[in-house]
Amino acid sequence: MRDNSSASTSAQEALQLDVAALRADTPGCRRVIHFNNAGCGLPALPVTDAMVGHLHLEARIGGYEASAARAAEIRGFYTEIAALINTTPDNIAFAGSATHAYANALSSIPFAPGDVILTTRDDFISNQIAFLSLRKRYGVRIVHAPNAPEGGVDVEAMAALMRTHRPRLVSATHVPTNSGLVTPVAEIGRHCRELDLLYLVDACQSVGQFVIDVAEIGCDLLTATCRKFLRGPRGSGFLYVSDRVLRAGYEPLFIDMHGARWTEPGGYRPVETAARFEEWEFPYATVLGSAAATRYARKVGIEAVEQRTPALAARLRSRLEPIPGVRVLDRGPRLAALVTFAVAGWQPQPFKAALDARGINSALSFREFAQFDFGDKDVDWCLRLSPHYYNTEEEVDHVADAVAELAGQARR
Repeated sequence: MRDNSSASTSAQEALQLDVAALRADTPGCRRVIHFNNAGCGLPALPVTDAMVGHLHLEARIGGYEASAARAAEIRGFYTEIAALINTTPDNIAFAGSATHAYANALSSIPFAPGDVILTTRDDFISNQIAFLSLRKRYGVRIVHAPNAPEGGVDVEAMAALMRTHRPRLVSATHVPTNSGLVTPVAEIGRHCRELDLLYLVDACQSVGQFVIDVAEIGCDLLTATCRKFLRGPRGSGFLYVSDRVLRAGYEPLFIDMHGARWTEPGGYRPVETAARFEEWEFPYATVLGSAAATRYARKVGIEAVEQRTPALAARLRSRLEPIPGVRVLDRGPRLAALVTFAVAGWQPQPFKAALDARGINSALSFREFAQFDFGDKDVDWCLRLSPHYYNTEEEVDHVADAVAELAGQARR
């Protein structure tokens, strides 16, 4: 008989990370306690080396010539991202940001007046604004599925709304930017597949933090950035486009010479791959940096990252919860490495500035970022702390002590 306890122990040991080596690869760790990975992760040396190296090459031989010389490495972006999320390179499009990818995806859907977009109360602010813009321009209807009592969307209620409204699009944000909630996107995806509904997932905060498998999620479209938990450069992201969407002929509204062929004076033909969602001009140094970041993440091991990063956040929540004047806001059956809390007696900018002065990077969220969620929680602002796998338990404790000190100052 197999010794399951021994096997489990071996698996745990296999997932252990060499945090000291990871920090040595991350120069920023020597200067700050970076708890703003949900904003931008600190890049590792291979990322900046790839980008700076390509810029030097462009300066020496020319931009077009440099991209031609690095064509194989540039293709590596697609192979690395595809391996990261379990798809093929032909299903991946580079984008300048997750929002750019999301807008391109939305623009490919031929909305008509009365079409329903079914989403959640925890969708990302820019997505919600885009839906409102579509409502203003095309007369679509926006339906929000209710939340469960423990937090996060009520999947069964959302499935009932799918059957009632037959939405043109179902959309969900895997991890909202304003809380630690993890939305059960695969459960939603199963209902979408059963009803043959188009499904778009925003994975901006989960790529690089969790194992992402687009086949398991069952989505038609998925968007993400490279700058956050993937630790890539700013100005980079990607769009996953499923085979069925490509076969159905979806294409962005403003397709260009990279995504289509001008076959006759009065007609064009989209390319067969997800490249139809890209534009001709590329920031090639950024593409190479994104490829390096994805390669680095895969080498570290996303399974190990998924174990360590939320655990650091859980430790931080446990240290913050007993502090008088501090209210931890994260709710839901599963939580990610975004820790949000309100602090009595402080205004937002001075509180963040006080952490900045202590060498602690953080971010603020405001009610306008999350009208439903912050309305339900009755807060106007919160501070967001987001550790990552290269952070340490000692840093977690130091940050919690700093918050306790500042909260104490407000009570005096």
